[in-house]
Amino acid sequence: MRWPKPHICAVALVALALPASGQTRDPIQLATQNLPPYHMLVDGQIKGVAFDRVTCALDRMGRPYEIIMMDWSQAQLQTENGDVEGFFAGSPNKARAVYATPSDPVITEDLAWFMLPGRDIDPTNEADKVSARYSAKFATSKWLKLKRDGYNVIKKPRDAEALLTMLRKGEIDVALEYELIFQHYMRAAEMKGDDLIKIPSKSQSNMVHFSNRFLAANPLFLGRFNSFLAMCKAGEK
Repeated sequence: MRWPKPHICAVALVALALPASGQTRDPIQLATQNLPPYHMLVDGQIKGVAFDRVTCALDRMGRPYEIIMMDWSQAQLQTENGDVEGFFAGSPNKARAVYATPSDPVITEDLAWFMLPGRDIDPTNEADKVSARYSAKFATSKWLKLKRDGYNVIKKPRDAEALLTMLRKGEIDVALEYELIFQHYMRAAEMKGDDLIKIPSKSQSNMVHFSNRFLAANPLFLGRFNSFLAMCKAGEK
């Protein structure tokens, strides 16, 4: 059964505690963010490659669901608090592992460093790590890793569009983002490929992070979801 995809919802509308019995809601609720082209609002409907794969797996499972779009930090907080059953799509990190378990990869994409032409910066150079100004989208594994690794992180952009704007205005020197996402916003800004220097970083996977509380009450769920997710991805080829 496929439930209608909602518009952006106020967080208060989905702040429902899990029943004390340990049983979960039906439909299950998953939180996501506006992150083109992974998941985005188009004419009031949520669409995107990661969204399509997640909902395809849930449809194949026959599991009623509801997808709620909200701020990324709230999506994680509500999963931790048990207000929703999980969030997607994000990479694994130690903080998330405390309260959630990731699915198999929903999407795997190349990360890259972006900077304006004429900048002589090597993000892997120890001196350049502290002399240049860096940022990534705030409240993401990328942003936290830059901080942990000693980079001079000076901004907290709310999304990749704001990150690109900061870079173009010279408010930062280097942005770290997935290539597919930055290319989307570059096209929207009518930028050409050579308007920015791109230095490949690494490939990284993003998953659905299901609440450990939800999985404890549904011990067979994650294995079934992963199986159907693989079928959905194979069906795209």
